[in-house]
Amino acid sequence: MLKKISKLVTTNFTHVLYISIFCSMSLSGYAQDEQLGNEGKGNLKYIDPRIGNVGLLLQPTRPTVQLPNQMIRMYPERNDYIDDQISSFPLNIVSHRLGEVFALKPWNKTVALSSWQQKQAYDHDLEVTRPWYYSTYLIDDDITVEFSAGKKTGIYRFTFPKNAEPKSLLFDLYNPGAGSWKFVSGNAIEGTETYHDDIKVYLYGEFSSKGQAGIVKDNRLTKAVEVQGVGVRSWITFDSGDQSAIEFRYAISYISEEQAHQSFKQEIEGKDFGAVKADGEKAWDGAINNINIEGGTEAQKRSFYTAYYRCNERMVDITEDGKYYSGYDKKIHETMRPFYVDDWTWDTYLALHPLRAIVNPHMEEDMVNSYVTMYGQSGWMPTFPVLFGDHACMNGFHSSIMILDDYRKGLRNFDANKAYEGMLKNETEATMLPWRNGPKTSLDDFYYAKGYFPALRKGEPETVPLVHPFEKRQAVAVTLGASYDDWAVSEMAGELGKADEKKKLGVRAGNYKNLWNNNVKMFLPKDGNGNWISIDPKFDGGMGGRDYYDENNGWTYLWQVQHDIPGLIGLMGGKSMFEDKLDQLFREPLDRPKHEFWAKFPDATGNVGQYSMGNEPSFHIPYLYNFTGSPWKTQSRVRFLLDVWYKDNIFGIPGDEDGGGMSAFVVFSSMGFYPITPGKPIYTIGSPLFSKVTIDLPNGKQFTMIANNCSVINKYIQSAKMNGQPINTPWFTHEQLINGGKLELEMGPKPNKSWGTGEYKEIVQN
Repeated sequence: MLKKISKLVTTNFTHVLYISIFCSMSLSGYAQDEQLGNEGKGNLKYIDPRIGNVGLLLQPTRPTVQLPNQMIRMYPERNDYIDDQISSFPLNIVSHRLGEVFALKPWNKTVALSSWQQKQAYDHDLEVTRPWYYSTYLIDDDITVEFSAGKKTGIYRFTFPKNAEPKSLLFDLYNPGAGSWKFVSGNAIEGTETYHDDIKVYLYGEFSSKGQAGIVKDNRLTKAVEVQGVGVRSWITFDSGDQSAIEFRYAISYISEEQAHQSFKQEIEGKDFGAVKADGEKAWDGAINNINIEGGTEAQKRSFYTAYYRCNERMVDITEDGKYYSGYDKKIHETMRPFYVDDWTWDTYLALHPLRAIVNPHMEEDMVNSYVTMYGQSGWMPTFPVLFGDHACMNGFHSSIMILDDYRKGLRNFDANKAYEGMLKNETEATMLPWRNGPKTSLDDFYYAKGYFPALRKGEPETVPLVHPFEKRQAVAVTLGASYDDWAVSEMAGELGKADEKKKLGVRAGNYKNLWNNNVKMFLPKDGNGNWISIDPKFDGGMGGRDYYDENNGWTYLWQVQHDIPGLIGLMGGKSMFEDKLDQLFREPLDRPKHEFWAKFPDATGNVGQYSMGNEPSFHIPYLYNFTGSPWKTQSRVRFLLDVWYKDNIFGIPGDEDGGGMSAFVVFSSMGFYPITPGKPIYTIGSPLFSKVTIDLPNGKQFTMIANNCSVINKYIQSAKMNGQPINTPWFTHEQLINGGKLELEMGPKPNKSWGTGEYKEIVQN
């Protein structure tokens, strides 16, 4: 490795500095690897939950411990990986970036009011992070903290210094509402915490030893066993003696105190720490080892399997013993199927849901069924379903695209007609305003009548009270997203034999054309009178471009017509001009210092020219060369983007990872293909990182991708076969994949510019 590094070093200081940083960050994993002994079966040893734990500008990834797609999640509360102090350990992360419940931390000093506010330093090199296990050493306190998760339960083990006195555990609430603590028999605790204003969360737990309890209320420490109110805290102090380890087993319920007791008995009572940890590893073995790879570098394997691990975080199953609490009607329901929450479809419809449709279609069906159930309970098809209901976030009704995509891939174990009913209601009765839920407004009626969302001119005051004061109208982004959503609902109508509705909504699928400015060759805003608003599409629109776009500028939204790529090519004047514009995207300068650009567009990171690898709307863009007769450029771009922006270190994610949204792009692109248009059951071919990829399909078959002579240098496809037959188009179908297809590529160091130039229509028939 060091010989390879020495060959890379040049006299250019920037290169030397980058290599030094990269090497130090990559090598930092060795301390963990030595401590673990490469713990984990098969491909599990490649997972490093610390990858991306320092965000480029915004949110970092977190070293989340959980069972795949299960409710209990934990990571230490700290700013990011660079932070050397931990404020607390949660008993549950309720929702991705939307809060946690029940704070816990060990304490070996006299308990005082200030104890709960004090952070605890830890040693980075002694921290162990696995999907099923976490351990850290609190260096100033000489305490080792360990954790492992069950489905609705968890277990902590705290190892104090031998004969330490006192040995305490401090409990706190994360949320501002009312809560309670009650100690029972000296070795058990019951608690409640109010999440998101009105959801009561229940805790039951047991300690491995008996102790003396205390509570904090009205800023007073009291030796008592029970307390209720806002901001209440508690603690338990254990006897000194030879026993240094204290274990805490617990269960969480969104239903009732009794259900927390029941889950505790069913899942974790009497289990030792090692057994819980072993069960967790077994669960991850089943979730991860259904995709096997050969070839590639060790770093590429670490990035790939860590990304795949993150694809198994969300959605989460909140059913408890055949029941669940629904935030969509605030009731407890009985069920025979899992009920999933915690999804952000603006991020996940692009690649995460399509990936699950391949590797776990039964789970994906249960997730779609959960969406349909939520619609039945609330009256609206959700787009950001979380525990408390549909989180008003971003723009668009992209759950419609997700549902169509699954349906067309043969996933039918949900009420398709009910799903369509909810999709249609969103498209005809719900407001399209960003970060708002509820009935349509005058702006939505304008869209229905005129075919575009109207924008305000610079300095023009807002006239519609419901418009979010920060998120604004996002007029161009809303129009483009609604066109895709309208297309999806139209296509679903066709699938269900509703010809009239298909025709009507199909017309609206072309609304994106109404904001195409043929002089500027960009999608630009219009006012309510149909007049163009003159803007700089690189930089205008206020914070995040939100007056017209969303988190990204006009260069990113130039390509947001996934449902009609041939139509977009036509607007640009044909394939040649389309390809020239793509080339320009990756080369066009920011026209200002990066700090100035990022001060306005902090989400648009991972820049290559005007291209932003750090945000979801860009995922499909490098694959668009496959439509121009130059798939070799897709192969080059995808390899470059993976190599530059997805390193196996703490900086290894170029933007907000969004709970699997970005990681699914890495998984697909590393395997060599991508679902470029969710809603169409096809995949377009890129450039695989690995010489062989095998996906064990739930139907008992295997999809195999073989890339002969694949290497870091040999990234260009020379020829290809599908199931032994030569192909000259860079696409294949979902049917070919799930039937156990075999894609075989011959790779080389220079592009074969004649391969993959077959027409799109040769393989795709709408």
